[in-house]
Amino acid sequence: MPIQTRRERERAERRQLIVTALREPAEAEGWDAVTTRRPAATIEYSQPVLYSHFKSKDAIMAAVGEARTAFARRRPALYDAMFTLTVDLPFATPEAPAPLQEAFGEPARAVEPVVAEGDDPGLLTETYWATPHGLVTLMRGGRLPQEAHERRFALLIGHVVPPGTA
Repeated sequence: MPIQTRRERERAERRQLIVTALREPAEAEGWDAVTTRRPAATIEYSQPVLYSHFKSKDAIMAAVGEARTAFARRRPALYDAMFTLTVDLPFATPEAPAPLQEAFGEPARAVEPVVAEGDDPGLLTETYWATPHGLVTLMRGGRLPQEAHERRFALLIGHVVPPGTA
């Protein structure tokens, strides 16, 4: 195996390890918990190594969004079952099962800093939660060009992350 190929594979593996290490605290405690110091200690890479893969917190969040897109490409039937097929579960209602309500609590906490006076926090959360799914679905269906997908996610993240927190 050529050295260049091995290095590229190792770099991709290191990048995925970093994304996973950064995604876990985000899922457990919200994006405010994501710092480069914390995963650097967990995965035993220095902060400069992390910054050689991601220039900012926005770039990390974009990578997590790209992971969703990659999942949709890799497992389209499962993605459809999770996000597009009709189910009998009540969503976004008081009748939703407790696990669904708990899961929705994380995006609700992430949206709190950008809720403006007069906004309905629940509707804003639904909107931010649904947008990546809509982008992926429209791209997969050929209604949005794939070439601009990463730029769309970066634009979305730039508007979701409160100024000064990235």
